[in-house]
Amino acid sequence: MKFFHPLMYNNFEKSDLKSVKKFLNQKNIILTQNKKVREFEDKWSKWLGVKYSVFVNSGSSANLISISLLKHLKKTHKKKNEIIVPSLTWSSDIVSIINNNYKPIFVDIDLKNLSMNEESILSKIGNKTLAVFMTHAQGFCGFSNKLINYLKEKKILLIEDVCESHGAEYQKKKLGTFGIISNFSFYYAHHMSTIEGGMICTNSKEVYELARMYRSHGLVREIDNNSLKSKYQKKFSKLSPNFIFLIPGFNMRNTEIGAVLGINQLKRLNHNIKIRKQNFKLFLSKLDPSKYFVDYSTIGNSNYAFPIILKEKNFKKREIFENKLLKSGIEFRRGNAGGGNQLRQPYLQNFLNGQKPSDMKNTEHIHFFGYYIGNFPSLRRSKIIKICNILNNIKI
Repeated sequence: MKFFHPLMYNNFEKSDLKSVKKFLNQKNIILTQNKKVREFEDKWSKWLGVKYSVFVNSGSSANLISISLLKHLKKTHKKKNEIIVPSLTWSSDIVSIINNNYKPIFVDIDLKNLSMNEESILSKIGNKTLAVFMTHAQGFCGFSNKLINYLKEKKILLIEDVCESHGAEYQKKKLGTFGIISNFSFYYAHHMSTIEGGMICTNSKEVYELARMYRSHGLVREIDNNSLKSKYQKKFSKLSPNFIFLIPGFNMRNTEIGAVLGINQLKRLNHNIKIRKQNFKLFLSKLDPSKYFVDYSTIGNSNYAFPIILKEKNFKKREIFENKLLKSGIEFRRGNAGGGNQLRQPYLQNFLNGQKPSDMKNTEHIHFFGYYIGNFPSLRRSKIIKICNILNNIKI
């Protein structure tokens, strides 16, 4: 049998399908957003350690809603229009910024954690800085006390993209609990999956109510706080109380089926995270440090993939490397999180404001010489060792 190592394998187990079948066998079931969605939100909030969560149809939708609602927060300043983002991230983080008429200010990353360089963040903060949108890429943590305390001192909003890093921690506290808003993705290849899906998390009641409205067309009836809901219904008494569109929202709801899957997958999430951590530790211990970067900051990590960064900047050797992976049946993605340097992407060329791809040196290295391959709970120790042997024997 030919060797094959996919990016993801078996993220849905028999128990997941059984839970869906059991749900579908009930009488008079509602399949659109209903009681199971609320149950999943409550259980996710408890697991993460936040007060509120809002289940949406994707991590990208979570990004868009999170940035859209900033303009409605009482604490935001209208003259502040800059949001600091990494040059290595998923496109939807940046798209959510430019679609809300904010200005993305890009920062290079550190190779050790694939997150924004702390000193670069601090140097880019100015009078127009509204927020820092931190991407915890591929299971690594991008935080330090210095950064967190500085943002609090300057009253700059912190938003966390934790789409790839479920269960990762900083000082024994889960990522996604530090910012005013955090976003998660439940896409197939991530730590857990609801087929498609995402979550907006917060400890702010104001953010929570805004996110609920944005998720469902901007409707007042989605507000959880009855006194606040009643206030708006009285204010707009000439409108039907069920059809008051308070803010320019979207339809980004998820389904009861997605919630049922999420509830069931959440039961084994901690166990699966533990296995992924063990896998990553073994992978790094067997990888040749003369060919590949291995000096990652692994404290509190929760890696959903194995990052591979070639040390040498050599395109001929890169071709040898990729051809060997293809022939060996190892599925890979070049550019790591989001395909590399976002400043090189066509959609962004009218929004760079003088910022250049070459300014982001570490991101540029990842763009051309960085990869990731699959790390999943059912991956056996013997297979990880075999993968490392294949990688170490490539003549680069």
